[in-house]
Amino acid sequence: MAASGMRSRMESLDLLANNIANASTGGYKADREFYSLYAAADADADNGTTMPVIEKQYTDLSQGMLQPTGNSLDVALSGAGFFAVQGPGGPLYTRNGNFRLASDGKLISAEGYPVRGTGGAAITLPGTQPIEISGDGTVMQGGKAIGQLQIADFTSGAGLAKQGNNYFRAADPAGQVAIPQGTSVEQGKLEASNSGTAESAVRLISIMRQFEMLQKAAALGTDMDKQAIEQVARVSP
Repeated sequence: MAASGMRSRMESLDLLANNIANASTGGYKADREFYSLYAAADADADNGTTMPVIEKQYTDLSQGMLQPTGNSLDVALSGAGFFAVQGPGGPLYTRNGNFRLASDGKLISAEGYPVRGTGGAAITLPGTQPIEISGDGTVMQGGKAIGQLQIADFTSGAGLAKQGNNYFRAADPAGQVAIPQGTSVEQGKLEASNSGTAESAVRLISIMRQFEMLQKAAALGTDMDKQAIEQVARVSP
């Protein structure tokens, strides 16, 4: 049981290390875990083997803090939903609105993926005039509407799967994509990671202490077995 507990804490440590590494990644959503007890198949109600395990992990989709940048191409979502971009294998979704202009005038993500408009086509800006993005995602240049950012949400967070650290894809291509209600686009801002550096540091210390206690318990059990063997060996026939 102690060894199983150490294994589950090591898995938690891997998740936590990834959260800490992405504490400064815009729009990053932290991974969390559900703990459970595994019972052996032959265990009964009174006498059986149970071991602590991580049943599954999930992604915390809570909103991070919105930070002003002053860059007109930086946008953040206040509320639910995701920006849609055209990835190599189809649509991808992200909360990181750190966009820029490509040489051909297309609005692209930091990784170079074209930003999708409401019709699915890439948004292309023809000129070099100042850009304005309204609360509903409408992109305007020179007083003329160029397109509208596609903002998508999912009826269930289970319909999303992480792709890399900052993108999501639809786990079920036939899943329902909804238009989020009450969400507004904030121009000149970026959403920070929701991993929480201070919280992660506290959890890191807690997990390390739990691991040390379990390690001592395992060592104590080994020592007790060793002493039992030695004492039995001393018994004269």
